[in-house]
Amino acid sequence: MNKLFENKVVLVTGAGSGIGRAAALGFAREGAKVIVVDVNENGGNETVAMIKTENGEAVFLKTDISNESEVIDMIHKVVQLYGHLDCAFNNAAIPGKLGKTTIDYDSADWDRLININLKGTWLCMKHEIIQMLAQGHGAIINTSSDAGLIALPGLNPAYIAAKHGIVGITKLAAIEFADKNIRINAIAPGMTRTGMTKNLIEGAPSEKEVAGYLPIKRVADPAEIAEAAIWLASDKASFVTGSILSVDGGSVAD
Repeated sequence: MNKLFENKVVLVTGAGSGIGRAAALGFAREGAKVIVVDVNENGGNETVAMIKTENGEAVFLKTDISNESEVIDMIHKVVQLYGHLDCAFNNAAIPGKLGKTTIDYDSADWDRLININLKGTWLCMKHEIIQMLAQGHGAIINTSSDAGLIALPGLNPAYIAAKHGIVGITKLAAIEFADKNIRINAIAPGMTRTGMTKNLIEGAPSEKEVAGYLPIKRVADPAEIAEAAIWLASDKASFVTGSILSVDGGSVAD
């Protein structure tokens, strides 16, 4: 049986844990050669080991996505290893300090979060597109959030701004390169059981109470979010570009 990503090279940022790890595993199970990218060496190497345990192929590249020279080096290493880059899932992000409002959020925290979540996504996308233009094809998926579609008090203004910004740059780039055989989309996950949302979930009396705010009445597993990214990156979504796919249990449907 043919696999969706047989002989394809897929890069996943933030792959040392959570949605990124689930996606890296999912891409590998579909035959991809996976580039596991993270700043966390232990987490990244653990993901590689998990893929290899399942007889998949993966390598780890430690990269600070907010640093353009490191992003350029990351892409160069991918091309040196495999000669091309078929798909990229730009998923790396930080939550920042939670529970801060517009007037009590610190400017240093703003700069750090925007540099990683928004600038980092743009830098990855920029240099992935440059490589994909050179080779004549590619697919890119960015991770936004339900917080990139609506205002969610209780997070922080930088996170909301970054995730809304990812929606904008995804749509713009998709239009810019739609006729170059490069598809660019984003997913907008809702509440998911990851390290990033651990404090939100554990800060409530129970996960059940958190889930009670969602129409679907449960929190997502990272693999459920990863499957959406995998589909968008695959040829099964060959006519989909410039889309923001909500994977949120109905949280923004109202």
